[in-house]
Amino acid sequence: MKVLLTGGTGFIGRELLKYLTMHEVTILSRNISNAKHVLTHTDIGNLKYIDSLESFHDLNEIDIVINLAGEPIADKRWTSKQKEHICNSRWELTEKLVELIHASTSPPSLFISGSAVGYYGDQQEHPFDESLNVSSERFSHYVCAQWEKIANRARSENTRVCLLRTGIVLSPQGGALDKMLLPYRLGLGGPMGKGEQYMPWIHMLDMVRGISFLIETPHAQGEFNFCAPHPVPNKQFSQLLAKSLNRPHLMRTPKWVMSLAMGESSDLLFDSLHAKPRKLTELGFHFSYPHLEPALKNLLQH
Repeated sequence: MKVLLTGGTGFIGRELLKYLTMHEVTILSRNISNAKHVLTHTDIGNLKYIDSLESFHDLNEIDIVINLAGEPIADKRWTSKQKEHICNSRWELTEKLVELIHASTSPPSLFISGSAVGYYGDQQEHPFDESLNVSSERFSHYVCAQWEKIANRARSENTRVCLLRTGIVLSPQGGALDKMLLPYRLGLGGPMGKGEQYMPWIHMLDMVRGISFLIETPHAQGEFNFCAPHPVPNKQFSQLLAKSLNRPHLMRTPKWVMSLAMGESSDLLFDSLHAKPRKLTELGFHFSYPHLEPALKNLLQH
């Protein structure tokens, strides 16, 4: 099949490409030379690179669109300018892809588009799944809700839409875990605040296997929580990470310190999200790492 992938050089995209080797993949990247360098060990001759969608009048020749592009939401303080950049990097590209799908007489059969569990806002300790209806004024909800609304416009009898409400993706090669490893290895790790907030996590292997599962499951559509079946409170996550590294677990970071350092974006650290991947499991997806301790052991041995 022919796949159009945005965000192919990103944290998840790089790993996903290892699962798309049997497909012809067109990668949208603003910097083609950098993309080729980043993906040099992934490209087995099945990758094509473009720096713009301007050459496309439709997507008749594309079977699947996977849209993972977007400014990282937690890398910078949420100034008004940064918030605008976070939104536009998601919304504008998604709108263009939807327009091209609508312009197609033989449109892609599947449009997979990113989102995040931040869509739900703080749900405290209460477990929930994709059926939860949310109305929230939090920025993370606003970004995801509008992103999903735009992506859903691609849905038709010819095109199914799958939305990835992604949790904290664990990999030692990037993302949150990679940032945590140094302080924990130095014995400076510990919970954030009281540590009672639930952390919806997912092993990178299950992240990309889950996307592949959606591709291969023709009746899969709608919103999917991409997080392991057993989220844990931040304190337990912190204890297990320290244990996996054979390091002490003595430190604690007060909430006010992170609020001072990160401003509004510190909400991402303290929102409690006891998210369950009900739709994935009901469709028959089996997680390779449903529990955190084996997931961390696997990741850290590499």
